[in-house]
Amino acid sequence: MNRAAAFLLRRRGGRGWHWTDVVTWIWLIGGIVMMFGPAVWLVGSSFKSPAALSEFPPTILPMVTQEVQVPGYDKPLPLYKVTGEDGKTRVLAEVRRIGIIAQMVDPQDPTEKIKVNISIREPKREVHFALDNYVTPLEKNDFLLYLRNSVFVTVMATLITLITNSMAAFALSKYQFTGRSAVMLLIVATLMVPLSVILVPLYSVISAVGLFNSLWGVILPTVATPTGVFMLRQYMLTIPDELVAAARMDKASEWQIYWRIILPLTAPALAVLAIFSVVWRWNDFLWPLIVLSRKEVYTLQVGLNVYAGQLNVQWHYILAMTVVTMIPVVLVFVFLQRFITAGIAGTGLK
Repeated sequence: MNRAAAFLLRRRGGRGWHWTDVVTWIWLIGGIVMMFGPAVWLVGSSFKSPAALSEFPPTILPMVTQEVQVPGYDKPLPLYKVTGEDGKTRVLAEVRRIGIIAQMVDPQDPTEKIKVNISIREPKREVHFALDNYVTPLEKNDFLLYLRNSVFVTVMATLITLITNSMAAFALSKYQFTGRSAVMLLIVATLMVPLSVILVPLYSVISAVGLFNSLWGVILPTVATPTGVFMLRQYMLTIPDELVAAARMDKASEWQIYWRIILPLTAPALAVLAIFSVVWRWNDFLWPLIVLSRKEVYTLQVGLNVYAGQLNVQWHYILAMTVVTMIPVVLVFVFLQRFITAGIAGTGLK
């Protein structure tokens, strides 16, 4: 901790401040705000009520106007700080408002009604977390089902992606055959084809084989990725061919060479591809939206669309469930981020 503090607090000017120190700190603080500011705002807004979300200017923390139960009134009344002409501040409860004039009462003496211009009052606010934004979708709106569907799609698609891409990369890196470079060039060239171009053919194939409205219809068309094949092939090229030749001399089958030698040595690149695959599948929206039309098979991203109606958008539920969808991706990066640098760096060694 002391070494980290000494590194962060060191200055080019010694004890004084050099202009480069000031620029560096401005750049560092500005970068942190730009990176984490939207995420902090998203989390804070996910605990706001619909009324708090519509307020301007917005606040980071979920603030609500305090309410008090006044004798003689059925519902709690909102509290406001009212500054009089004499400069004294009183706390009054609003009964009703007509135009710019609000009829208010003293919570301690509700018999006297006071007319107050709304320009001289300020709401008395407190921090309040609207936990119903999370509880209602998870318990009553099938979001636990959507969560289970997304986990199934992500896990199965990632496993199949790792197996198929690693097999293709193994063949393209360790086997010598005519047209190997052309095949690799063709695979990489498919990166230039956007998904929107092949949506109609993919939809026709899925419908023809009976995978429409099925989670497998979401999984199977996206398991073979040119990015994964290219990355794994580049990493496998760094593995000496002598290991493969020695295994063949020891009577090892091609499957044993692939499973027991190549895959363990390719673990860093596989980890990177697994991270990318989890992010791709978890955040995918367009293809599941096309394939799935029954709520029972919705994924989380498609399920969020339920709260965006034609006339009403339930932003408090959308923000809360967006935070829920972010948690798995954040956890993947936190626990597997050390593999990203090692895996990507290793793919360019040869």
